[in-house]
Amino acid sequence: MMHKPSGRRTRIKPSPACTCGALALSIALLAGLAHAQDAAPLSTDKPAIAKIPAQVRGDELNDAEQASVEKGLAWLAHAQAPDGSFGGEGMGKNAAITALAGLAFMEAGNLPGRGKYADNTSKCLSFILSSCQESGLIASDQSHGPMYGHGFATLFLGELYGMTGDDNVRDKLQKAVRLIEKCQNREGGWRYQPAPIDADISVTICQIMALRAARDAGIKVEKDVIDNSIKYVRSCQNDDGGFSYMAHQGGGGGSGFARSAAGVASLYYAGVFEGDDLTRGLKYLTKFTPSRANLTNPEMEGHYYYGNYYAVQAMFLAGGDWWANWYPAIRDQLISRQAPTGAWSGDFSEDYATSMALIILQMPNRYLPVYTGKGPGD
Repeated sequence: MMHKPSGRRTRIKPSPACTCGALALSIALLAGLAHAQDAAPLSTDKPAIAKIPAQVRGDELNDAEQASVEKGLAWLAHAQAPDGSFGGEGMGKNAAITALAGLAFMEAGNLPGRGKYADNTSKCLSFILSSCQESGLIASDQSHGPMYGHGFATLFLGELYGMTGDDNVRDKLQKAVRLIEKCQNREGGWRYQPAPIDADISVTICQIMALRAARDAGIKVEKDVIDNSIKYVRSCQNDDGGFSYMAHQGGGGGSGFARSAAGVASLYYAGVFEGDDLTRGLKYLTKFTPSRANLTNPEMEGHYYYGNYYAVQAMFLAGGDWWANWYPAIRDQLISRQAPTGAWSGDFSEDYATSMALIILQMPNRYLPVYTGKGPGD
C-alpha cells in the first residue's frame, strides 16, 4: 500500500504576483549552464554505485545534459499556446500533454510565481483547471481516451498542490481523485473511458501515479483502491518478467518494453518496494538498455518516450546498479536524438516528445517528490 504521510510538505507564502502560491526551491539550480552542442559519449566506466535509491551521484548531470535541457525548455516555452495549452498533430489542445509540459517545467524548479519559466507553469495550471469538469474529469478533448489525460492532469495537480497548498487546486484535485476511485473496474484497473468496465496496464499506471501524488499531498485515497490496483498489475506479469497489456484472464498478450516499464513503475508507486516480481521486471527491462546502437529500436518506436518515461522512474526507484547503468545511457541517447531547435520528435508530437524527454533528463534534479518515491516528511 502507499506510505502514510507523516506530515504535509513544507510550503511558502505566495508572492504578490502569484495567486497559486509557490514552493521555495529545495535545491539551488546549478549555475553556469554550459552551452555545449555535442552530446557526451556513452558512459563506459562504472563508478562506485550507491546502494540506496535516490542517492545523489556526481556523475549524473554533465554539461551536455544541462545544455540540452536548457534548449529543450526554451523550445517548450515558445511552443506553448496563449491559453497555456499544448497539443499535437491532429490532437488539438490536450490535457495530458499540457500536464506533462507543466511537470517538465516544474522539474527544472519552476512554479507559478517562482523561476525562469514561472509564467509558463502558471499557464499550464490555468489550462488544466479550466479543463476540470463538474464530474471531476479533467479533459479538454475526449476523443483520445480521456482517462490518459485525466491521470496525467491529476498527477500534475497533486504535485503542484503539495507544493503550494492552493485551495482551488485542492478542490479540483479531490474531485479528480474521487473520479479515479469510482472508475476502477472489478479487476483493479482502469481503461480509456471514465467508467469501471475494463482495464489495461497503460491507463492503470497513469491513475496509480496520480493517486500517489494526491496521497502524498494529503488527499485521502481509499486503501482498497490501491490494494486492488496492485493485484491487477501483478495479474499482467508474464513468466519472462515482462508485462502484458491486459490481465491474463482478459487475453493478456506478450511482454513489451513500454508496458513492462509501466508495470514495474506501477508496483513502486503503489507502495511495493521489494519482491521477485520487481526483480524479474527490472531484469526484463535491461534487455532494452538504451545505446546509440539502438536509436531506432523497432520494439521501442511508437512508444519510445512513454516507455522510457516509466523505465527511468523504475530504475531510479530501484537504485544501485539499475539506476547507475540506465540513466547515463538514456541521457546520452536522448541528447543524440535532440533536434538543433531544442525539440524532440516521435510518437505523437514534438510537444509530447519534448515534455517527456525533459522529464526523463531531469530525474536527477529530484525536485518532484512523486518521481523520487518520497512523501512528506521523508
